[in-house]
Amino acid sequence: MRRINKIKLFVNDNEKSCVVAKDLELELVKYGFKIVKKNYDLAISIGGDGSFLRMIKDNNFNDKIYYIGINCGTLGFLQEIDLNTTLDFVKRLNSNKFKIEELGIQETKVITENDVKIYESLNEVVLRNIEFNTLKLPVYVEGELLERFTGDGILISTSTGSTAYNMSFGGSIVYNTLKTLQITPIAPLNNKCFRTLNNSVIIPGDKVISLVPEKEYDDLFLSVDGVNHTIKDAIKVESKIGAKTIKCLRMNDFHFIKVINNKILER
Repeated sequence: MRRINKIKLFVNDNEKSCVVAKDLELELVKYGFKIVKKNYDLAISIGGDGSFLRMIKDNNFNDKIYYIGINCGTLGFLQEIDLNTTLDFVKRLNSNKFKIEELGIQETKVITENDVKIYESLNEVVLRNIEFNTLKLPVYVEGELLERFTGDGILISTSTGSTAYNMSFGGSIVYNTLKTLQITPIAPLNNKCFRTLNNSVIIPGDKVISLVPEKEYDDLFLSVDGVNHTIKDAIKVESKIGAKTIKCLRMNDFHFIKVINNKILER
């Protein structure tokens, strides 16, 4: 774990985040840290969870730097530092009182008739019919048929993303440092005509999940950490946890179970 000297701030474009960023920058400089635009040790997002995801993407999921977030949004699952603990955060940073957690990165390969594209994500990918009509497709894990899905869509989330969109559809919460993938159905159909799993399925992250669209779908809707893409003439969509990780800076008293209690249960 290296000493942090150079820091870049990734600030959400709203008044509250800009004010917090200005105060934080003054405090960091007071303790001898350098605020820079490139070649930095630590990236700090100021805003909500969307700001954190944009920061990771802007850095191309660079595993050579550290990441942390200051929550100026609502829930802020990815933003560890609350506004009322910002000054304490700078003091701890100056004293090197922190630890590092490594989070797995999801790699999703989209194979079409003319191209192969790879998308990286921290939270999840979602596949739907472009018209948001019923989606029908077989789901494979390591080449073995899991089910012939029928419903609104399929969500594949990481452990980090288990508390995000996944949770809205009744998916399980998974400890964030585990390298898993979770297949969660969106409005599955289950009747005498269609037999579809109603529950999410959690698998090891190194196992490849394959979604094979039927030929009737010319266009599909793919959302990658909230960024939407139109997929034309898709043959197969494959997803797994890759070898790359990102390094999140945590305070020494950080605990994922405490985060669940604070963000979901406490009032």
